[in-house]
Amino acid sequence: MAYRWETPASVWLEDDTSGQFALAASEGLARVDWHGAGRVADVAHLLGASLPASCTCSPIYPEGFAFCPGCGRALKQLAGQPGPQPDWWGPWSDQALPRHVPHGLAVTSLSLGEALEARPAAPVAGRSDLSMPAPPNALCVFAAGAYGFSAQRLLALAYTRNVLQYWDPLARVWHVMTLDEHSADLTFTSAAYGWLPIVNPRRGEVALIPTDKGLCRLWINPVSETCRAEAVFEAAIASAPGAVGRHVACLFATASGTRLWSALADGAGVALHDCADAPATGWMRPVSYDGRILWLHPLGQLIWQPGAPPQWLPWPPGFSPRLALGGPTQSRDGRLWHIGHAAQEYAFIELGRDKPQMQPISGARLGFANFVFRRGHAVVNEPWNDENVEDLHQDDDLVLPLLRGFNSDRAQPSGLVLRLHQYTGRAEEALAGRTIARATLEWIGRRNVILDDVVRLARPLECTPFVYDDCLWLHHPDWNQVRGWRLAALP
Repeated sequence: MAYRWETPASVWLEDDTSGQFALAASEGLARVDWHGAGRVADVAHLLGASLPASCTCSPIYPEGFAFCPGCGRALKQLAGQPGPQPDWWGPWSDQALPRHVPHGLAVTSLSLGEALEARPAAPVAGRSDLSMPAPPNALCVFAAGAYGFSAQRLLALAYTRNVLQYWDPLARVWHVMTLDEHSADLTFTSAAYGWLPIVNPRRGEVALIPTDKGLCRLWINPVSETCRAEAVFEAAIASAPGAVGRHVACLFATASGTRLWSALADGAGVALHDCADAPATGWMRPVSYDGRILWLHPLGQLIWQPGAPPQWLPWPPGFSPRLALGGPTQSRDGRLWHIGHAAQEYAFIELGRDKPQMQPISGARLGFANFVFRRGHAVVNEPWNDENVEDLHQDDDLVLPLLRGFNSDRAQPSGLVLRLHQYTGRAEEALAGRTIARATLEWIGRRNVILDDVVRLARPLECTPFVYDDCLWLHHPDWNQVRGWRLAALP
């Protein structure tokens, strides 16, 4: 026989013989089943339950219990501890950015500069403060959030492998979540990956994700280490979804050509649009700006504004975009531009117009969202202006921006970069298959800070920064460890 205890979110059973508690049901969890004593602490933090401080009557207690009912000793209450931490969905899904900043680029609203610039400035070389094991399936995207639970947790979605991975920070181990029997497949290989976080999620609700067979709503059950994807729109999805205002949209392929699906954020108001001769695969992650969503492709650009049909614009004859060099950047008057190659020179092309302007430039520039570099020097003001040379020794370097930190109080952009030292070849070759002998990870801002050294780096575009547990992390599929730097105040 067992006594039944009910809390606002859960049902617990107390064994009348041993006095131990077991979770029977909890809000948002279809099944309750965890394996081994090693998961008890993690489950307690997720649910906001209580843990024993000194007694051995039960390994876990229901939410809100302050004392053990058996021996009367005080318990460690986890509900509300610690305070909420900012979510992370990839910088391209930062909903807190103001509207005048393009959404969908590697730009974050988190105040990283204030913490990182408190470290010793260059030329002092720093080292990572901590590390975690790389996920078993290393090619992945990261999300950090509470997902309706009482504690923030880190997820790593290996979208080419149909695998969702969950980080248990107390046991310091990755768990591979099991897909529910009736779940949709998580694989997505048609375009650059991007997901949309759920605003005010229900417990276990994660994000709106693209898969090869449809747009889905992703749910997790971290107690039972399971997940499921529920179809929102079933089709051969051709692009990551984008959002503008109250609308979401994505591209999908049909036998008659590429089309655009759109709906309100709650799923109502579904509309389908033809996209003329737009390709069915190979799209970049969408960018939302000026009330429109923009998808870039090696063959052209597709623009959609709610209430209007989508517009497919092939690139002008003779122009070839260089999508690997970065993303769209703004001019001083607010227009978006992208780098490419026209005739025998590099040039910036105006985006979103059927008769775009072009601005020729003297060499390749890497970056996005006004965080742009030519070789080892920053480009300020207009993206086609000459670089700002502060140190001639950096002429032989190549700077690859990874993440811009948006701060309206700063006159010049700041952010995280990789500096490839003594590299004089073409930028495209450095970003493709060439192995770079030495690089440094740096924060460029009011003070330049060298965070770490990186040796023999290949495919630098696969470096993935993310923020979790008040730390900045950097992951690369070739590394066995994810490197981390604390963002809390330094001693």
